[in-house]
Amino acid sequence: MHATHKATARQCHAISAQAGSADAHAFFNLLTGPELFDVVELALPPHRERLFPPTETLSMFLAQALSTDRSCQRAVNERAIKHLVTGLTPCSTHTGAYCRARQRVPTLMVSTLVRHTGQWLTAHAPAAWHWRGRPVRMVDGATVIMPDTTANQADFPQPGSQKPGLGFPQCRIVGLICLGSGAVLDAAISACRGKGSDEQSLLRRQLNTLVRGDVLLGDAFYATYFLLCALIERRVDAVFEQHGSRQRTTDFDLGERLGERDHLLVLSKPSIKPDWMSQEDYAHAPARVTVRELRAAGKTLVTTLLCPKQTSKEAIKRLYRDRWHVELDLRNIKTSLGMEQLSCQTPAMAEKEIWVYLLAYNLIRLMMAHAALLSGCLPRQLSFKHTVQVWLAWAPHAYHGDIAHPNEIFVLIAQQTVGNRPGRIEPRAIKRRQKAYPLLTQPRSVARENVRKNGHPKKLK
Repeated sequence: MHATHKATARQCHAISAQAGSADAHAFFNLLTGPELFDVVELALPPHRERLFPPTETLSMFLAQALSTDRSCQRAVNERAIKHLVTGLTPCSTHTGAYCRARQRVPTLMVSTLVRHTGQWLTAHAPAAWHWRGRPVRMVDGATVIMPDTTANQADFPQPGSQKPGLGFPQCRIVGLICLGSGAVLDAAISACRGKGSDEQSLLRRQLNTLVRGDVLLGDAFYATYFLLCALIERRVDAVFEQHGSRQRTTDFDLGERLGERDHLLVLSKPSIKPDWMSQEDYAHAPARVTVRELRAAGKTLVTTLLCPKQTSKEAIKRLYRDRWHVELDLRNIKTSLGMEQLSCQTPAMAEKEIWVYLLAYNLIRLMMAHAALLSGCLPRQLSFKHTVQVWLAWAPHAYHGDIAHPNEIFVLIAQQTVGNRPGRIEPRAIKRRQKAYPLLTQPRSVARENVRKNGHPKKLK
């Protein structure tokens, strides 16, 4: 315990020694800094000066994403109080003007900020954050639900297994996340049903984000012939889990043996062209591609890292184990920030809300990266939830100038580290319901009429 306290003290001293020369306001000035300003200006439509300018509206939208009370009323009330405290002209607490201002903020501007902050963060990451000096990108998908409105149902229909009037509109998000920094580099959004809504199609829309030398980590959804060909053409290596249907038929006696349950295998182009692929692209695809299959930790992995001398089986196994970070990152976005259930009533605003959450996530990751650089640790060793809590506690005091040493926020962020718990397994179950109410199994209008006639049903025990 004494050694732990000494290590923490050394870490805090290291941050404090460098914080004086660090630009404490770089994070806050990023949205309006010279580097990003031109990018934002290109995305802004012509606008006149209003009560809620685009940059202030976006800042309020971001504050909603980071708040436990994400209502527009809270955001407007907070702005009105700030006007009173700072001696500005009192403003109305009605939400109409702010809601219209949110609609005027272009989705392109918010998505551009997400991509720019993600690329900026990973571009400035030190080599120690990468895997053998190579940037690793992780891909995975998640679903979120929206308010049950007619407009949302039209563009993002509820799952077919749910009865009409009982489900919620649902959309799928597939994102590319940097393993080293944790930043979102790009994302694609679609409905959960229909052509082009699967995770592979959404990833193909983001392939231009990957550059030569990157390594892509993904689960069994992505180990397909044409995706491997596209990555090889871009000089991007891949490490995927083998698809479940093919894991059972993998024969390590075939191909060139590299070691125990480790071999090179030549795959042939499928004879049937996929529906999503043009005839020209199908003809351009190579007739054969060589991949490496190996068995590690109970999984069959497929990779384009072919040389066992340059990349051992153990190294690939350890790298794929790090893929679990993308699950934690999506949990941080959905659960810690609250994106599991969106609040906007229209598809356009719901999509914008998703990008706002991703931007808020990247800005928190930027703070964590800054703290990690100053403390000499890795961003993955710091707690995302702790950083959000510190930021929410710090921001009101920073706004009023009550903090004498603003750089000390990075000391606080770096104090809480996450444990190294490889192979951790937890049951996906809860001990009790949050509320002892039965599920709604009929349209709400019918349920209301039943309550009028018969009263409320008894609570579940």
